[in-house]
This record gives sequence, structure tokens and C-alpha cells, in this order.
Amino acid sequence: MRRSIATVSLSGSLADKLTAIGAAGFDGVEIFENDLLVSDMSPEDVRDRAADLGLAVELYQPFRDFEAVPPDLLAGGLRRVEHKFAVMERLGARRMLVCSNVSPAAIDDDVLAAEQLRRLAERAAEHGIRIAYEALAWGTHVSDYAHAWRIVRMADHPALGLCLDSFHISARDVDPYAIRAIPGDKIFFLQLADAPSLPMDVLYWSRHYRCFPGQGDMDVAGLVAHVLRTGYDGPLSLEVFNDIFRQAASMRTAQDAMRSLIALEEQVGLRAGGSAAGVTSPPRPVVPSGFAFAELAAPSAAPLGELLEALGFARTGVHSGKPVELWEQGAARVLVNSGSAESPDGPALGAIGLESPDPAASVKRAEALLAPVLPRMRGPHDAPLDAVAAPDGTEVFFCRTARPDHPSWTDDFSTGRRSPAAATGEITHVDHVALTQPWHHFDEASLFYRSVLGLRPHESLELPDPYGLMRSRAVSTEDGGVRIALNVAHVGAHDGSHDLAWQHIAFASGDIVAAARRFRASGGPVLAIPENYYDDLEARHDLGAERHRLLRELGLLYDRDEHGEFLHFYTETTGRVFFEVVQRIGGYRGYGAVNAPVRLAAQHARPRRRAG
Repeated sequence: MRRSIATVSLSGSLADKLTAIGAAGFDGVEIFENDLLVSDMSPEDVRDRAADLGLAVELYQPFRDFEAVPPDLLAGGLRRVEHKFAVMERLGARRMLVCSNVSPAAIDDDVLAAEQLRRLAERAAEHGIRIAYEALAWGTHVSDYAHAWRIVRMADHPALGLCLDSFHISARDVDPYAIRAIPGDKIFFLQLADAPSLPMDVLYWSRHYRCFPGQGDMDVAGLVAHVLRTGYDGPLSLEVFNDIFRQAASMRTAQDAMRSLIALEEQVGLRAGGSAAGVTSPPRPVVPSGFAFAELAAPSAAPLGELLEALGFARTGVHSGKPVELWEQGAARVLVNSGSAESPDGPALGAIGLESPDPAASVKRAEALLAPVLPRMRGPHDAPLDAVAAPDGTEVFFCRTARPDHPSWTDDFSTGRRSPAAATGEITHVDHVALTQPWHHFDEASLFYRSVLGLRPHESLELPDPYGLMRSRAVSTEDGGVRIALNVAHVGAHDGSHDLAWQHIAFASGDIVAAARRFRASGGPVLAIPENYYDDLEARHDLGAERHRLLRELGLLYDRDEHGEFLHFYTETTGRVFFEVVQRIGGYRGYGAVNAPVRLAAQHARPRRRAG
């Protein structure tokens, strides 16, 4: 199927938008009227530039407040539209989007609306133009697609059909199943957008919070599957109004938009049993089974080594050709790289390794979804290890660790200093990692991990921070073998705003009490938790006097859900990085989000430790 996007979805000048859309590989473009009005490009310039980029001008939009109006307003609308038809002919556009009337002057009369839309279609046909009528979710009298279809049928003109918009349909919670009864040749255009679930006015929601499919909570794939069942053969076109996208780099946003369409087509194909007409799919996702390693970039390995040693890790190897140390405990592995580019804030989490049953297939999947494959300097005896770049720059490696049928990256490390402690400590594996995203990459990151790695997104949360709000969304495999928390601080700037780029690695433990005692006995810097927290914890949960005493003594935090309990503690922050040790009891599924405000306040109150 053809892939298209509205110019309103991107930032920059119209020329910049067209260039980005063409570079991302789209087949067509919707020209948003205001982009043309403020451009110094003539309609002919736009037409020629689009053609040079291989873009068809699929739609000109929007034309507003036309139908179901008194005679004087109708005359004015017909005069306006003739001017727009002339512009469209110069653009080479053959479809016009007409929105349902939102004016208070609109009359609640379907017969009148149909008669006036028929007159409009007759005028359009004289110019070789077709009218796509769209029900806006906030239309004065027409606000859902079923009502718009009744009017289009009543008008009964071949140049008049529907524009279906996934946001307007989903925002009003209208069942899309009845779309199947609409003839495909009467659906003139299909616009797509997603959005997070937000309890707010639908117009404000639409104008500021739309996002690309797969970044929100709407079932866009299900709606598209219904539309394709009708025989619709027009483009899949993205129309997104989003404050962040309007400020982000247009090239990057256009590429993210294309990734969303590729992933959407895959989901539509799966809904149709792989048989949706015209839908192509990338290679199937290779879902990772766990973390192979987390890599920390540090100007010096010594301070992080002391911290890891206090947690019970042992340095078990040094890379044969690079200044990289391997630290292990159980199946938890941390690489400390003192040869990478130094972060101005000290140690930072620069890479994660994911266990993949087929690393080569993982890379092919990532490439098909436009993730950049990173070049890697390999020594003659280094194990093959491919990586792609996540939106925030984190390197994501695909590994098969210690498998007889595949070279293992661990073979690149000398083992002369391997210690039995690596297999006998309280820490068993990496439970999750938390990556702080630049504010304008958060939605892109959510889509990346969901589409490229096949991870499942969880509910988006807003967590109180002493200086604003932190937005957080976790993605994970179904079994929890890989869990990644994506965070962004997005409200309020302050002198310590750089502190909000904290990253952390959470280690799983089968005995967190023993792990906490070991860490304290080794002189490890535990993040101090206020006594007020424990007073409140006793009010919220009756855990018994001895258990409450133990939590206070060791600085452990507590949470529970309907599946089980969660105990955890934090180290102080070194550079941008801190560690967390967690114990899940029963089937607890969360991340201790209720305790995040306590942790954030404690970290702000405690100066960061410098390393190197």
C-alpha cells in the first residue's frame, strides 16, 4: 500500500518537510493549507519539488465549515472553494478534505447537508477533483463516521466519499466494525494517528497529544483491518498534531513516522492472518530472553569496581584488546568501559546486551524498522557482535552467551581472575534497566522498543519529583525476562535539571536482606531513605513489627500488588548511574513506582558521587 503523511505532522518550512518526507521513503504527502500559505514556494514549486522527491500530492486539506448552512454562508463557501480548486490544480492535487461543520451557524439537517455537499461535489467534478468528507469528533452536528456516511449516501455523487480518521473514530469510542459495510470505493482517504489515553477535552487532546501508531493506546491496527476489508486501496496516511513533533528535527520525525507505518502494517497483517491485501511485513520480531550485560562508560574503572565489589560482584575478565572489564555475579554481568568517550557527568549507561536466539535475525528486523546498525571495531579474534542504536543513543547488542552453537562475546575476555564469588552471591541476574530519554525522544523510544524488539508497553505514568513531574513507561517481554523503564523529566527546568538524566541498573536478588547487609558491611553507599517514609509505610501496611524494623534498619523500600510483594534498595548515584537491588516475591509485576517520589527526593538531597 502507498504510505503518506501530512505536512502538519513535522516541524520546519514546507520545503524542509517535503525533503524529510521524501528521504524517509514515503510515497505521498498531504499538503496542509497553512503550510502552503506561509511558504514562499508557489503551488507549482511544491508540485515540482514533490515530484522530484517521488511524492504524490495525495490530498489538500482542510476545507472547513461548508455544509448545512444558510444560503448566504453557502454562497460564500462556494466562492471560497473555487479559489481552493484553482490552487489544487496548480499543486496537482486531486482530493480535498472537507471537515464536518463545527460552526454554531450549522443547521441540524442531514438533508440540507447532503444537498450542499452534492453541489460541492458537482463543482469539484468539473475540476477533476474528489471530495473526502470527514466527521470531526467535535463536529457541531456530525461527529462520527456512521453519520457522515449516511449524508454521503444521501448526496449520492461519484465525486463525494468519506475520509476516515482513526483518531476521530477512536476518540469518541465508536465501534469501527460497521466500517466493513461501507463500499471501499466510497472511502476516498484514510488518515491515521494514535494517542495516549487522557481524560480531557477531545479538541485539545487532538491538537496536542496525537502521536504515531504504536506510540499511544488506541487500536489503530484493528481499525485499519476493518477498512481494508472493504476493498479500500488508497494510501495509509499519517496525520498527527503534536507539540513535541512540531519542535523536533523533521528528518528524525519522518523516519520515526515511517517506522510506525511499517510496524502498523505488520500488525494489520497479523490481524488478517497474514493475508491483508497490499500489506508488507518486516522479518518477524526475535523476542529477547534476557540481559546478556549492561555496559557502563567511565573515565576510570576503579570507583565503579569498588561499588560493584561491595554488591558482591567479582571482576572475572579483561577484554583482550580494549580497556573493558567484565564483572559478574550469577547471571548478572556488567562491563566497565574506561576507553569510551567520557561523559561530562561521569559514568553513564552506554549499552545493553540482550540475549537473542538468533542475533542475525534480530539485526535484520532492526534494519527493516529503520534502526541504524552501528559499525564496530573488531579484533581478528573477537566474537561477532552486532548492535543498533536506540533513539537516545544507547547501543543495543544482540548476543548468544556461552552457547555451544554460537561464538560467545565472553570469550573475548581473559578468565585468569575468575572468582567463585561470581556464582555464589545473592544477586542472580539483571531485573531491569532504566534509561532516561531526551524529552523529544520519549514516544520514539517507546515505539522503537515495542516494534524493533517486540516488547510490550505498559501504562504510562507521571511520577512526582521535587522539581516537577517525571514521565515513565515500562516495556517488557511477556515473561519479564527483559524489562526496560523509559523515563523523561518533562515539567519545569531548574538548576539541577541535568540530574534528571539518571540511569540505573536493577539487579534481582533471591535474598535482598542478605544482599543489603553485605553491601552495608562492605561500606557501600546506600541511598538514605527518610524516617517519614517508614512511618507512613507502617500506616499503609501491617507487616509486623519485626519486618518493619528490618526495613528501616537496612533502608529497604516496600510495595505490593495483587500478585505479590516487592522489596528494593538503591545505591547513591555515581556520575549519572546508580544501582538498585530488588526482590520480587510471588508474581509482583511492577517496579515500585509508588516509591519513586521518595527515591527522587532522596537523590536530589544527596550530592552525586564523582568517579574518575
